[in-house]
Amino acid sequence: MREPLRVLIADDELLARKRLSRLLAALPDVSVCGEAVDGDAVLAAVRAGGVDVVLLDIHMPGLSGLDAMGLLPAGGPHVIFCTAHAEHAVTAFEHGAVDYVLKPVEAARLQKALERVRARQPASPVPAKAKALPVPPPASPERERERPAFARLPIPTRQGLVLVSPDAISHASLEDELVTVFTAQGDFLTDFTLNELADKLPAEHFHRVHRRALLNLSHVTRLEPLETGGYLARTARGHSVEVSRQSARDLRRLLGLRKGAEDEGP
Repeated sequence: MREPLRVLIADDELLARKRLSRLLAALPDVSVCGEAVDGDAVLAAVRAGGVDVVLLDIHMPGLSGLDAMGLLPAGGPHVIFCTAHAEHAVTAFEHGAVDYVLKPVEAARLQKALERVRARQPASPVPAKAKALPVPPPASPERERERPAFARLPIPTRQGLVLVSPDAISHASLEDELVTVFTAQGDFLTDFTLNELADKLPAEHFHRVHRRALLNLSHVTRLEPLETGGYLARTARGHSVEVSRQSARDLRRLLGLRKGAEDEGP
């Protein structure tokens, strides 16, 4: 028998939570481990542990569902969005959502979404009574030195240290000799230089796209070509980040795009 998926229901509407709870009660190998009415409650429940899946609404008081997802710890629970707003689906999948279910949620559709979660879970030969802890892949000494000591990056600001999940950072830019870090929690002026930030953030997601900008590709929804040969990167929160011509070449190679005429030079 499979171990039950522990599901957290996150929706600010009581009727929506009751419907999801009723549907989950009829499904095999599923247990409801709690309910949350806003993003802060979601994060608190996840920090407490015992959550495998979050059924997450988009629009909630305070943090939106997308904001809350961006603050979940690495290796945290899977996210299935359950919402009436279809227009956020692309962004949700770009941020790593397992599925995007539109309200009113139907039993068969919810079960299919949960099976997608099951498919992403590694099969374990270890008996349930001796459940093994996940073992992270080995890291090179160079990457180990670059890895932050905490799941959240401490950003020194004039108001003190702000702890931010790297996944929640969309970009950082230099204006008038000051660096601003743009996050799901807000935007913060910091004493870090762009080079210092780049050294502290995961290189697989963050790229120096301009001498005055550092960009998290996970937050980019569109790349608009510029006459200079570069791009204007649009983020999920509606910000614009200029990508230089050389960095645009690097991005095309990274994304596996066909070379343009400007890439044919020596």
